[in-house]
Amino acid sequence: MRSALWRILILAFLVGLFDLPGHALNPFHTGQAFAATSAARQEPPAKPKRSRTSPVRLSPTALGLTTIQNLRTARSPGLTRLVLDLDAKARPSKHPQLQAEGVTIEIPNATLGPSAKAKLAAGRIAKPFIITQSTERSVEVSLPTGSFQSYKLLTLANPPRLVIDIIPPSEPLTTQSVEPPFDLTPPLPTPPQPAQPRAKSFKTIVIDPGHGGKDPGARGQRGTEEKDITLKVALKLRDLLSKQPGLRVLMTRERDQFVELEDRAKFANGQEADLFVSIHVNSHPQRSVKGIEIYHFGQAKDQRALEVAARENGTPLNSTGVGWEYLVADLLTAKKIEESLELAWTAKEAMVTNLNGHYALVDHGVKTAPFYVLRFTSMPSILAEIAYISNSAEEDLLRTGLFTARVAEALEEGVKTFLASAKLATR
Repeated sequence: MRSALWRILILAFLVGLFDLPGHALNPFHTGQAFAATSAARQEPPAKPKRSRTSPVRLSPTALGLTTIQNLRTARSPGLTRLVLDLDAKARPSKHPQLQAEGVTIEIPNATLGPSAKAKLAAGRIAKPFIITQSTERSVEVSLPTGSFQSYKLLTLANPPRLVIDIIPPSEPLTTQSVEPPFDLTPPLPTPPQPAQPRAKSFKTIVIDPGHGGKDPGARGQRGTEEKDITLKVALKLRDLLSKQPGLRVLMTRERDQFVELEDRAKFANGQEADLFVSIHVNSHPQRSVKGIEIYHFGQAKDQRALEVAARENGTPLNSTGVGWEYLVADLLTAKKIEESLELAWTAKEAMVTNLNGHYALVDHGVKTAPFYVLRFTSMPSILAEIAYISNSAEEDLLRTGLFTARVAEALEEGVKTFLASAKLATR
């Protein structure tokens, strides 16, 4: 009897335990109780709505978006160009379909950066390009019907860019070619376009052979000195460019002479040079490193670029990059930086094209660093590191006339390519 009583008490305790909120359903409940409990679980009490005044958004980097950092347009009588400067590769729609309203090139997984948005808001993008952030993850470039004969889309790397070239229509646009004659809807107002200043032709080029005199620069294992190689290449480049009509070519030194960095920059500025090309030979603690790289002025993006600038400047590493952002604001214009980037790109591409078939060339790309001669010159300026003298194989190449001649020819081609495309630039 006592055993049976204990069993009843234990069973009652278990029934109460399973009925507690948050525990499993009591298996001894009736079907009605089960249904009620189930319904209560399917419809929990409504939670208060969260305020939508401060939505949480992932940053573009976290979302894997490419940022369009800058927009540039330029125009000549037969061509209009749009350049989109990116912070990473982009994959636009390669073959967009021609619609009644025109062509729309979609750039997925992309967003407009602050500088690009500011230019759009100020109406600083030349017609006929219409650029919109169609969605949070997509940018579109539209070309209205009748505004072009043909277009070309180019995807460039190192640095990443998208280039859209259009050939304008040969005949003036008529109302009928754009919209039906019976549509009298007034066109939407367009932002005022800034006045286009007259394009300035490039006439004076200053070539700067690095180091010289008491400053030998980097030395190779066989005793080759940087100052001798840079002068040899610079003299050949001068002779090649001097053959081009309308060009005046000057040099910061024409012999084994020491010239202060400050005097090099003052010389170029005093001659009102249109381009400045400084020639150097690289060096690296690891002797296996070889290749070419082209610099224009800016913040060093990595420790190695800062080390190269410190070595060429002859300044301590910890003070080489100090204050570069203020110098950009005070002494340089955005136009100079943009043109220096273009010059660096064309020079690097020409070197890769001309040398790659003859040598096992390593392309280190276009970089930025606070070089003194690039910092204080007022015109588009680049510094070319044409090889690594610390690499025994490349030191041997630098000692040959054939290699230095080909380097000079490659730089000449890069300069000529830039001068040809500079007709598009608005100044």
